[in-house]
Amino acid sequence: MARRRNTRRNTAENDDTLVDIVEVRDQAQGFVDKNQNLIFGALVGLVLLIGAVFFYNNYFKGPRLQEAADAMYQAQLQFEKDSFALALVNPAPGYDGFLGIIENYSGTPAANSAKYYAGICNLNLGEYQACIDYLNQFSPSGTVLPIMKYGAMGDCYSELGQMDKAISNYKSAANAGGSDVLAAYYLQKIAMWHEKNNDQAAANKAYTQIKEKYPTTPIGQDVERYITRTATAQ
Repeated sequence: MARRRNTRRNTAENDDTLVDIVEVRDQAQGFVDKNQNLIFGALVGLVLLIGAVFFYNNYFKGPRLQEAADAMYQAQLQFEKDSFALALVNPAPGYDGFLGIIENYSGTPAANSAKYYAGICNLNLGEYQACIDYLNQFSPSGTVLPIMKYGAMGDCYSELGQMDKAISNYKSAANAGGSDVLAAYYLQKIAMWHEKNNDQAAANKAYTQIKEKYPTTPIGQDVERYITRTATAQ
């Protein structure tokens, strides 16, 4: 008898579950009927998104990157000839200069590199604030490019007479790591500026850093006489 009661209870529970499932199914069907346009639109949007990503990666991104690389090559040729104005705007017929690459190929590695080149071109053309603006936008990678970025910005600020910012950027260049020779070079720039401004103690400190940290560099091998000179002048 007990087993029959359990059977009836199980049957009732199964019936209730079936009713719940039917109700959920009907509710879901009702939702679909009422919102089929919305659902269809969402599905179409998803398909279009997937298609857009596929198209961008295979038919747009690849050719776009190649176009940017071709333009960079032409601009770099002019840069290597010290034709900085041409490198910026008109390296060859039909090719963008560094400024055009920045504008027309935004988000590509070429556009990022073009910001560095544009900065250095403007430095050589005496457009120091423009150089700073482009270098501020440049995201350097590797071990040497960060040094070169900060060093060039230091040179620009020096030319503009903003020596606090110049020294700050020279220090950033010296501390960026990756090249003992360049680090010693920018420490020497700091020391020479302090000497010029008759701050012999600060100059001596910078020269001593070169001796302690970079003794095997060409500057480090010759720095002892500068240490002696600034120590005597204090």
